[in-house]
Amino acid sequence: MKAMQTVEQVSPETLKQISTPDEVKTRLGTLKFFDGLPDKATIEKLYDNLDFIRGVEVFLNLMPGASMFTLRQGLRDGGLVGGTIGISETLTDAKSLLLTANTDTVYAATDLDLKNGPLVVESPPNVLGIVNDSWFRYVADLGNAGPDRGKGGRFLFLPPGYKGDVPEGYYVFRSPTYGNALIWRGFLVDGDPKPAVENIKKHARVYALAQAAIPPEPKFINTSGLAYNTIFASDFSFFEQVNQVVQNEPAESLDPEIGGLLAYIGIVKGKPFAPDVRMKRILEDAVAVGNATARAISAQPREPDYFYYPGSHWVSLFPGGSYEFLKDGYRDLDARTLFFLNAIFVTPAMSMKMVGVGSQYAGSMHDSQGSLLEGGKTYTLRLPPNIPVKDFWSVAVYDTQTRSLLETGQPFPSINSYRKDLAKTADGSIDIYFGPKAPSGPSTLLGTGKEGNWIETVAGKGWWTILRLYGPLEPWFDKTWRPREIELVK
Repeated sequence: MKAMQTVEQVSPETLKQISTPDEVKTRLGTLKFFDGLPDKATIEKLYDNLDFIRGVEVFLNLMPGASMFTLRQGLRDGGLVGGTIGISETLTDAKSLLLTANTDTVYAATDLDLKNGPLVVESPPNVLGIVNDSWFRYVADLGNAGPDRGKGGRFLFLPPGYKGDVPEGYYVFRSPTYGNALIWRGFLVDGDPKPAVENIKKHARVYALAQAAIPPEPKFINTSGLAYNTIFASDFSFFEQVNQVVQNEPAESLDPEIGGLLAYIGIVKGKPFAPDVRMKRILEDAVAVGNATARAISAQPREPDYFYYPGSHWVSLFPGGSYEFLKDGYRDLDARTLFFLNAIFVTPAMSMKMVGVGSQYAGSMHDSQGSLLEGGKTYTLRLPPNIPVKDFWSVAVYDTQTRSLLETGQPFPSINSYRKDLAKTADGSIDIYFGPKAPSGPSTLLGTGKEGNWIETVAGKGWWTILRLYGPLEPWFDKTWRPREIELVK
């Protein structure tokens, strides 16, 4: 066996490569060392930076948990727990702070708390239903994309570690967390929400498995027009929201690596979260930078495959088509950040190719020249003929601050294929106008003119839009049909 080289035999180049100089200039300033050992001031500076980095990482990684916390808090504050279901009987408007809610389906939602045991959910026919856990991870689909295939059925949700009997006759799902949220979307009929409301009220039930022999009568609360918040914080209270989820859920519901990040900033299950003055100052800075970073990723993605088409500004909310944000064997962290800054609920039915089933989304914050959209200017968007949907399509406008529906003088900041005053061009295209005032002047539209195709924006505010396709067809997936870019008019 060849003898190991001595230190004297190692080349100067190698020693230089593995050694630390007495002074190192970095973005943190000059770091000072004595024979490779940092001095006291450098140690303090590096620990401050390490805590800051971990704080930023907690924000970017735990956004889903904070978002679910505030969503569930909003549901509980509204009494939507214990079998009581909220339903948007006259649709959702901008009074409600909900991440990228739509104005084109009837929402029904409730909190599912499994701490007291399994819950039964009776799901209506012809709906899109989703259950996500406390960390906003996928648990189940109900309805058209679920195992009942849109016929309706009884679902049984089991809590973590449940070892009791599992009766037959249910679609059974185990959640890794006690806290979960359930949402259904019901479809309009010729633009009328009433049939969907009646369908949900007739069939939807949520109750304890122990009550299955004699289920209680359901309770419904009309959530249309209510002002409430479900959006996570972007200040220090973000960490307090995450801490509450950690305290409420099994430790094993989180990946140990993420648990390690949390522990290093003081969030540990069974222990109080009480950062000292130094740590709180660092975390306040970390959440500010984390929030800014998330908004940068959302406003200007740097990954080319986040865009639907080369040279386009239409962005996928699920880049790569994975509801788990997986890509080539790794987690696409920026894709997850982009989604959870702006949206809630994950399911294969919104991300994977499912022709004629589920839904697909494309968002844009820029005009065709790459400039951010401004509420004081007028723009147009052309949707070519034969929009590839089995059910319907919609275009909605959102506030860039709240990522919720933009509050304007219109009852709903959106246009959809149910609109009876929607005009088309001679070739069947649909031109949608955005601006602070209804467009005037010559029109290529047939029918009522431009105003029926107008979505109001607000001068002095930014905005962005989402194109939704419900029951997307093959031309969407093979990209033989595509929306035009948003064009600045004036």
